[in-house]
Amino acid sequence: MKKSNVPQDIGLAGRMSEISYAVNKNGRYELVQSYGWDPKTTSLKQAWKVIIEEIENVIKNVKAGKVSPLAYHMAKNQMNTGLLAKYTRISRWRVKRHLKPEVFNHLDPAILERYAGVFEITPEQLAQVPDSVDFSFFKNWK
Repeated sequence: MKKSNVPQDIGLAGRMSEISYAVNKNGRYELVQSYGWDPKTTSLKQAWKVIIEEIENVIKNVKAGKVSPLAYHMAKNQMNTGLLAKYTRISRWRVKRHLKPEVFNHLDPAILERYAGVFEITPEQLAQVPDSVDFSFFKNWK
């Protein structure tokens, strides 16, 4: 892309710019500031909508007693069982088992501490789930 064609649409971050590579008059690549690109902004908004819906569904399932609060923290941090297993050094099948409320409620404090450490929260916060997700920043996007 030529330097003069670098898009300057206002993105999700407002007037915050990002760096792109573009070809200058001499045919060499150069770093150019860009405020965003409408197609990129649209796709990011769509992705955030899906993420928010997934987190809200997980909250409903936690409140209904179908899954443990661990599922909420995984969804909020965009983690699956395999990734959380690697971070905590707990086997994947045990992480899946800890997603059951009856198992989670009887976990050893040391295991809760490992999960809390990954999410950078306290073990007490690990057991808490909000009534809804605060994505007020998303509602302001046009």
